[in-house]
Amino acid sequence: MKKLKISAVLAVLAFSSIYAEVLPVANNAIVTVIADAIKWKSESIDVGKIPQGKPKLIRFELTNTSTKPVIIENVAPACGCTTADYTKTPILPGKKGFVEASYNAATTGSFIKTVTVTTSDSKTPKTLSFKGTVVGA
Repeated sequence: MKKLKISAVLAVLAFSSIYAEVLPVANNAIVTVIADAIKWKSESIDVGKIPQGKPKLIRFELTNTSTKPVIIENVAPACGCTTADYTKTPILPGKKGFVEASYNAATTGSFIKTVTVTTSDSKTPKTLSFKGTVVGA
């Protein structure tokens, strides 16, 4: 019985060192690949002061850093005061794409708005934001 316990402990110790070094490296590699599929030039833009009554166009640029094409599947502004446009064709590896938000600057004062973007590389949406102050005429 004593030999069996010693053998079991030795087996656990032998395999634990193998898994301890392999698993963290594999998990980190997977996280890096997912995180690096799209590189945004900026995820938040401060547009400063903008005039009331004139829509403001805000452009977010992205680069496909993966090895396969990426498709922007959906772009959803958080409110009706913002419309959106985006690259509709697949963005090839190493190439750039865009998401544009047009904000209707109807009311004076400070604002913070968001646009949610879903791409083919990740089903977890990315939230982009822009802020500024609308000033009267």
